Amino acid sequence: MLDLLHRRYAPLVVSLLSLVFTPERPTVPVAEAHTEIGDALDQLRARGYEHHADGTRAIPLGTARELCRQWADVGWLKRQIVDGDVEVYQLSAHAVGALEVAGRAGGARARISQSRVRTLLDAVEQLAQDADPDVLVRMSRLDAQVRRLQDELARLQRTGTVEEVGDDVLLEEAENVLHLVRELPADFARVAESLRAMQRDVVTALRQDERPSGDVLREYLERGQQVMESTPEGRAFSGALRLIGDPQRIDELSDQLDVVLRHRFTSRLPRQQRAELRDVARRIEQGVAEVIKAQRQASHVIATQVRNHDPLRDRQVDELLREVMVGLQAWVPTTRRGQDVDPVRRLPVAEVAHLRQTTSTLRDPEPPAPLEAWDDGDDDGDTEPDGVAREWGGPHYAELREHLAAYAGPSGEADLAAAFGAAPERIRRPVDLLGLLEIAHRDGMEETGRVALVEAVRPDGSRRRFAFEGVTVRTHGRHEKDGTDHE
Repeated sequence: MLDLLHRRYAPLVVSLLSLVFTPERPTVPVAEAHTEIGDALDQLRARGYEHHADGTRAIPLGTARELCRQWADVGWLKRQIVDGDVEVYQLSAHAVGALEVAGRAGGARARISQSRVRTLLDAVEQLAQDADPDVLVRMSRLDAQVRRLQDELARLQRTGTVEEVGDDVLLEEAENVLHLVRELPADFARVAESLRAMQRDVVTALRQDERPSGDVLREYLERGQQVMESTPEGRAFSGALRLIGDPQRIDELSDQLDVVLRHRFTSRLPRQQRAELRDVARRIEQGVAEVIKAQRQASHVIATQVRNHDPLRDRQVDELLREVMVGLQAWVPTTRRGQDVDPVRRLPVAEVAHLRQTTSTLRDPEPPAPLEAWDDGDDDGDTEPDGVAREWGGPHYAELREHLAAYAGPSGEADLAAAFGAAPERIRRPVDLLGLLEIAHRDGMEETGRVALVEAVRPDGSRRRFAFEGVTVRTHGRHEKDGTDHE
């Protein structure tokens, strides 16, 4: 991590990676990363930041693709395949630590406070309790703790008041919490990288085949099943997971953070620190999910290698590659351009099952055959199939408008509920009530302030009652056909 921070262009790299990789986006597709970093470099060059005041370069030469490749080589970035075929960039554990160091250096300065000292004393006290096996000492400490809690409970019951803590003290405690939270991403990243390194070691040992196959397969299969217990980081994470892996504990943490953020002292915190407090639970969940994902991937790769491990085939491949390299080293220095190359006869031949022998036809596709007449088996035979579908369809706008105009008469005004109640049952469906309200809204309506009740009839004969605010509608000058007739 310190080696990365001491490199020549470390300030630029830290700034760009902080923009591209965020807690909400820990992995970025390779193409998107190249595009975003390239845009950022172009903006810096356009504003004249390509050189320092002393004439030295502030931005390295090369495209964003070349810079990302260099950062991957030195350890800033890691490339991996996700979802089968998507190649992404991810910050290495050292890069996460470097960004955290840079963030702390640019933020509020850590200082000795009551909260930080209390955290230290509580940690030492817990360490002493775990290290001391004396039962009597443990019992005396628990008795003293119970007495303190009982005294506090009695005081609350007697006075009914809680001693308020000053805003300055609360600010110190919040800064201490943020200081502890900033260490988590780097810790989670180190655990995930340790799991991936163990995966590579296991696969390499399996391919070398230096021990009997049975012993190797049995030992590494067990190690793959218990991958979290095979490294110091994994064991430490397993212990932490037992504390924070409980969903109820995460929910309690979110509720406690909500209580803190509602307090008045948080208004004195910068917006960035308030956002960090709000995202504590989510960042913990993301870190745990990242480690579990690395664990599952390591177990899958190891199990796949165990199932497909074939020492004879691997040895043949190694011998073929070695023969090809030796042949190239002997052939290249003594050849000329255009000279024929003798093939390596031992390379396996591709097994092709079948090749297409004809091309596809160039004729236009023929239209589909017409649909055949189909009898739906209607017993009564009174209603056509399309008629049944129409009765269950949308409003009959044209008939509704004609009925409304006839009901209004010469005055041109009508009560909508009364007009609907006087309509024939064929246009007194629930959907026709909605169509009548839509026509009234377009023609101009006035609310009466009273509740209107109507009874609608469905095509199957069932009835439904509806209540709505009564309206009167004017039909003068509105006899033209509705352009949205859906019959």
